[in-house]
Amino acid sequence: MFENKFENKVILIAALDWGLGHATRCVPIIRELKQKNQIIIACTETQKQFFDSEFPDLEKVYIAAYNISYSSFWPLTLKLFFQSPRIWHTIRLEHKQLKDLIKQHKVDLVISDNRFGFHSNLAYSIYITHQIQIKAGIFSLIANRIHHQIMARFQEIWVPDYENDESSLAGELSRNRFGIQVKYIQPLSRLKKTCSSELKYDYLCLLSGPEPQRTVIETILYNKAIQSHQRIAIVRGTKQVSEKLLAINRVEVYDMPDAALLSQLICSSRIVICRSGYSSLMDLHILGKDKLILIPTSGQTEQEYLAHYWKETYHSRLVLQEKLDEFDFQ
Repeated sequence: MFENKFENKVILIAALDWGLGHATRCVPIIRELKQKNQIIIACTETQKQFFDSEFPDLEKVYIAAYNISYSSFWPLTLKLFFQSPRIWHTIRLEHKQLKDLIKQHKVDLVISDNRFGFHSNLAYSIYITHQIQIKAGIFSLIANRIHHQIMARFQEIWVPDYENDESSLAGELSRNRFGIQVKYIQPLSRLKKTCSSELKYDYLCLLSGPEPQRTVIETILYNKAIQSHQRIAIVRGTKQVSEKLLAINRVEVYDMPDAALLSQLICSSRIVICRSGYSSLMDLHILGKDKLILIPTSGQTEQEYLAHYWKETYHSRLVLQEKLDEFDFQ
């Protein structure tokens, strides 16, 4: 994946704390780079739990959290607008923190997965994003203008997708129509296909993403699952849950499974139900799963676009969250 120039370096890497998707897709990058470099992971307190499970031997340092939250009724673009003063404060804070970390640890290379302020003229800076073009409704023009200004502050832009338009997983989001210098590094996933998997479940529900929307979809699907005669597994991708779900009838529940178990669960399921977040879609693509039911987070234009794109391109089924009451496990 990487050229020989990434050898014997001190590399500091950080991922946006918008769910765990950005963190999970950094895992294969860290795995490869740690073979010939010293890796330091800059993370929030919540991310540290995940990175400790994947890389207990690597040094972690604290960095400010964006703490982006959803609303149960406001569109995400409007919710982000109201949160923008705090987000810009975090960007300025992480930029200052990075400067101190570079000096303290003698960092040579900085890798930022969508952390906007994680760049510096004191170290070679690389930015990871699958959104060269942002889909944000009426805010798309200004969002893209700001994002391109941010990308211009990095020496390299890495896009975790295929360069070929016909093979793209992100569709228009990752297409370079602006003449920006980007490097397509192919889809990223920490999961590995288990070839010997037999079908154990009819459905696997992958529940992830920020609150309160994660709990909204969990409640609906769990209540439907325990009334069904299908074999169903429910995976909760966070430890920040208010109550434990009970295994009832033919329903099994897993909280924060490691990569090996999660790979096994996905490969042994006939149909996967999940949000249309890009990291989840990359995982499912790498594992060769093609029977998907995608439920985009209401008001999140990126997930709505990806769900429609995968429906048209990869024949996934699209179910809107507001239509979930009509959904049944069949």
